[in-house]
Amino acid sequence: MNRRKFLTLTGTLTGGSLLLPDFLYSFGTQNNLILGEQCVVFVQLNGGNDGLNTFIPFEDALYYEMRPKIALTKTEVLNSEKGMAFHPALTGFASMQQNGDLSVIQNVGYPNPVRSHFRSQEIWQTAPTNQEYLNDGWLGRYLDLQCKEHQPTAGINIDTIDNLALKGEEPNSITVKDPNRFITKNKQENDIQLSNNPQLDFVRKIANSVIEGSDDIQKALKKSAVSDVVYPKTEIAKNLEWISKLIKGNLNSKVYYTSLGGFDTHDNQLTNHKNRLTELNDAVFSFYQDLKKAQQLQNVTIVVFSEFGRRVKDNGKGTDHGTAAPMFIIGGNNRGKIIGKNPNLSDLDNGDLKHEIDFRSVYASLLQSKLNFDPTKIGIQNKALEGLF
Repeated sequence: MNRRKFLTLTGTLTGGSLLLPDFLYSFGTQNNLILGEQCVVFVQLNGGNDGLNTFIPFEDALYYEMRPKIALTKTEVLNSEKGMAFHPALTGFASMQQNGDLSVIQNVGYPNPVRSHFRSQEIWQTAPTNQEYLNDGWLGRYLDLQCKEHQPTAGINIDTIDNLALKGEEPNSITVKDPNRFITKNKQENDIQLSNNPQLDFVRKIANSVIEGSDDIQKALKKSAVSDVVYPKTEIAKNLEWISKLIKGNLNSKVYYTSLGGFDTHDNQLTNHKNRLTELNDAVFSFYQDLKKAQQLQNVTIVVFSEFGRRVKDNGKGTDHGTAAPMFIIGGNNRGKIIGKNPNLSDLDNGDLKHEIDFRSVYASLLQSKLNFDPTKIGIQNKALEGLF
């Protein structure tokens, strides 16, 4: 079964309330919260976010020379430090950095970059050694080894379609659009018979996994403390609010995942990019404030990334597919630093930024420092990025 068919089929089973047949309206969890238990929340920016207009080299004359139509002026940017500054829409990101709770990792990418959205996302989600095609995601492989027994909610994806990063040999993660719409069904209704078709059985196993923990998810939502933080009325904000409720309700999942689209800014970039960054900023900053007030920020690490950046030179209206871009790490007692050199606009690879930091080094750091796990066990041989935690 190829990846597209897998995501379509399992997404139909687990992706959201409008797609689920009635017998699958349920959800799962694991028990026994350990005080101080760490989890990582991934926010994936789909479409290839323009890193140069997100964290901006505003003191580099080449930035203005190569982007005459879309460059942000020196008077617009926020929180300047070492020649870099945030897009004016990212007021919350600037505030988190000033508080020492946000690290920026510059020029993140991988060798021989691919400019296809689908394939580059797949590379980020599977973390292969040499761009080989892998059936399982890097987080799915981690959960297969981390979970001594089947734990259907060790990973939670708040979305309408499954994410390859969480796919493993065992369904230790589930995808759900709206946790509040999942209701408890009795055990007799949960029985799902296996067949002689292994692909169908795998999907049925996922469906059964979704069903197993329905009582616990409702308990987690009920236990979650009411927050006085008002989240924006956007899809990404709603997703992060759900994640906050599940964390505060002691669901104790190791990994949470959600995404925001609209970053493929070939045209009308100034307006479109500002709108997407505003949506991202307001949602993430609300999530940050919520966790901080609940005294959970030290236990939660938020990772914001995209499958690639954009080309350095604008195309007259926007930017085309590029390579390296910044990643943002929030919370989790990170050191609040800018890691890596400023983008070198005078030394490009066919018009694109050269990557300085391999994304797998960031993954290795997250696994090692936040999840107490040896990254080499899932095939990540890159040395963990230093100075992040």
